[in-house]
Amino acid sequence: MGEAKRWHSHYPTEIPTTIAYEKEPLYVFLEQAASRYGKKKALHFMGKELTYDELYTAAKKMANYLQSLGLTKGDRIAIMLPNCPQSVISYYGALFAGATVVQTNPLYTERELEYQLNDAGATFIVCLDILLPRVTNIREKTALKHVIVTGIKDYLPFPKNVVYPFIQKKQYNIVVKVEQSETTHKWSHILSNANAEYKKVEIDPMTDLALLQYTGGTTGYPKGVMLTHYNLVANVQMCQAWMYKAKQGEEVIMGILPFFHVFGMTAVMNLSIMFGAKMLLMPKFDVKEVLKTIEKERPTLFPGAPTIFVGLLNHPDITNYDLSSIEACISGSAPLPVEVQESFEKVTGGKLVEGYGLTETSPVTHANFIWEKRVPGSIGVPWPDTDAKILDMDTMEEAELGEVGELAVKGPQIMKGYWEKPEETALVFKDDWFLTGDLGYMDKDGYFYIVDRKKDMIIAGGYNIYPREIEEVLYEHEGILEAVVAGVPDPYRGETVKAYIVPKTGFELQEEELNTYCRNNLAPFKVPRIFEFRDELPKTAVGKILRRQLIDEEKRRQTEKV
Repeated sequence: MGEAKRWHSHYPTEIPTTIAYEKEPLYVFLEQAASRYGKKKALHFMGKELTYDELYTAAKKMANYLQSLGLTKGDRIAIMLPNCPQSVISYYGALFAGATVVQTNPLYTERELEYQLNDAGATFIVCLDILLPRVTNIREKTALKHVIVTGIKDYLPFPKNVVYPFIQKKQYNIVVKVEQSETTHKWSHILSNANAEYKKVEIDPMTDLALLQYTGGTTGYPKGVMLTHYNLVANVQMCQAWMYKAKQGEEVIMGILPFFHVFGMTAVMNLSIMFGAKMLLMPKFDVKEVLKTIEKERPTLFPGAPTIFVGLLNHPDITNYDLSSIEACISGSAPLPVEVQESFEKVTGGKLVEGYGLTETSPVTHANFIWEKRVPGSIGVPWPDTDAKILDMDTMEEAELGEVGELAVKGPQIMKGYWEKPEETALVFKDDWFLTGDLGYMDKDGYFYIVDRKKDMIIAGGYNIYPREIEEVLYEHEGILEAVVAGVPDPYRGETVKAYIVPKTGFELQEEELNTYCRNNLAPFKVPRIFEFRDELPKTAVGKILRRQLIDEEKRRQTEKV
């Protein structure tokens, strides 16, 4: 992107506006890391550590084994694992073998799993032993030829009846016995019997798919986002440029964000390997475990989501832990309340900035500067080689400065399209601009602000109301732990503003008190008409609150009344 943009004037000299991207397969970063940092620790998992040499060798063995089973270039392999050594090994092993990875949420029901495997045409899957019954039950309805099964004991010498504390709130004991067969394969068998010599596959980074990453599916069925090797290489190199103070071979990165989510995959897994950093793999967000890990393992970089930072800040013992190793955090996946940003920085002494992206953009397109000018409430400015503009919602032409419209972006990280859905792909592109579906505006300095999802905007009594603005006000209330605002059906106003609130421990919140508080801080038409108090809010695996699920619940409730 040659021409200067208004946001480029804010770039520090250390961050280039354009980058010479590696036109190589994504896996070259692991090859380079093993060459440079072979004896350094690559992974830390519940006390067990693997070096870069060990990680590289295991990934090559996985590639060898997959090819011995008949996997060829372009075959889709699903990975259904939490953050653990096997998830990293499977991912890079699949890429070495020439496959396309399909990241699959371990919490998926049989129905969700069946849909994704069939849509992707996956013929291989790597899953946890405790998830094998779920895979077995739907296997005949899919194209699966081979199932590779692993367990926590493959890397940790736990007792026979080891507990899995990280798949759901409910804890599981291991009761699944896995037998090696022609179509079911034990992880331990692969690492013991495969060798590290695999057949090199010719990859065209610009066109060959590294990943089919499925969208959240909060509205309609999930779509497979086609991300090429080049898309992912470009985005991780942008991330490296943005974090220019990070030191090669010396960083320690928190790995709480799940790798089956595109943010965790790029900003934790791929970035760690590019940096030659040590990844602290956390299979589940457990606040106390995270605090203990930070104090003991001293992470320096901490990509996360707002709910993660909120959860840590509200733990009663947070002041008893030394969190001073944290130097930089990028928050994504949901809007970052200013109050949370300021509080987390006070506690850690590090920098916490908001970024923005989507599955379709590998994922990051914008972020605030970590060490330079930051604008609270803004998603920052476009990353190197990334262009962005706001489109008028009526004309779809470029909007005036400060005018709210749809954010459109373009750059080397933008997806190839939706898997086998050319019509839906066409709907989200205007020329070579990707239409994000998010509403926002740009200020005179080139900083961008998201006011809401196009689909989440509330129209009540003729007014356009943006939930995020109300949520920012609610998060400033001392007694509110989490809040989400949604438009619910109203026969008179069309929609009514409803706030779902999780109070902080020790606070007894009343609707009347919150109504007064909101009226003091918001225009009357923005004040929630309904407040509902809950113990928790529904969330995705990465911590994004599922607003759409709450709206659907409300619609069902109203239908049942009728």
